[in-house]
Amino acid sequence: MTTESTATETTRAWVDVDLGALVRNGAALQRYAGVPLVPMIKADAYGLGAVACARALERLDPHGFGVATVREVEELRAAGIERRIYVFSPLLPGDFAAARAARAIPTLGDPAAIAAWGQSGGGLWHLAIETGMHRAGLRWDAMADVADLVRANPPEGAFTHFHSAERNDGSWQAQEARFRDALAALPVKPTLLHAQNSGGIVRQTPSPWSFVRPGVFLYGVGAGDGAALTPEPVAHVRARVLELHDLQDGDTVSYMATWRSVGARRVATLGIGYADGYRRALGNRGPALLHGARTTVAGVVTMDMTMIDVTDVPCRTNDVVTLIGRDGTELITVEEVAIVADFMSPYEVLTGLRQRLPRLHRESVA
Repeated sequence: MTTESTATETTRAWVDVDLGALVRNGAALQRYAGVPLVPMIKADAYGLGAVACARALERLDPHGFGVATVREVEELRAAGIERRIYVFSPLLPGDFAAARAARAIPTLGDPAAIAAWGQSGGGLWHLAIETGMHRAGLRWDAMADVADLVRANPPEGAFTHFHSAERNDGSWQAQEARFRDALAALPVKPTLLHAQNSGGIVRQTPSPWSFVRPGVFLYGVGAGDGAALTPEPVAHVRARVLELHDLQDGDTVSYMATWRSVGARRVATLGIGYADGYRRALGNRGPALLHGARTTVAGVVTMDMTMIDVTDVPCRTNDVVTLIGRDGTELITVEEVAIVADFMSPYEVLTGLRQRLPRLHRESVA
């Protein structure tokens, strides 16, 4: 892939974000679930730009959006996003005033926090029910602990979160059963009920709940073996060739000299490194695409630069190399990079992309 540089955003390295693919991924989930979406756009839409992604997903007429902090709600409101926004991490009472000012809907599971929410003015809230993850929410068999609070200030909704829906191990079915038991024990049944994340959505159709909460699937990461749907890639990490070096037999590349030339070889220096979120663990093994052909990182990834072996691929300075995403018919998935980088989570790969990499939001990425 060769392009001429006409904008400072693409003179070194960047992320092409395919908004068309994002919306198509959401539309596929919505058709499969048969209920509205609440797209998760926390952590700056998994590193790809919350405001731009939210605006694109508005085409699907979502029920609302999901984030993790009040600050994220404030950012979306400042950008003109008017739909419901749920905060899916627990809030402390000190956050309540800011949450109300931003028109956020909190999710609460601690009895003291629920009581404080009502005492400080109340408003819409959803009850978080813990069914097996033990991260946030009231334990499924402890509904009696909030019976009086629920009567006094009924939650609009209730939900749980599946911890391993992508594993096909029966865990989400067990969690769903616990969730139903908890709902049956509540003195007042909430109007809006939700449980399914990306892995859960693609394993149950139609959804039995009010809406679904897709996350990483939207951004191009699949939902495990046996998933009924496969997402289109959304994030494409690109870097330009800054220099080329012809090596003689025995020459070494990068820190610690972990890569040594066997015979005459050629390496290209790319303008991307671990300070951009391209992980050091990808040294000597990270895949790369140049002109639609596969090659490999040569040597240790450094802070600002990464070298690749281009001996067998025509290459010149200013060429564009793809480190995640598509070039021609070849594709490097986020999951592939995660596995190569010492079995990281694909979530870490996406959210770990640093802000030094401009996000270029496009309707389609060739």
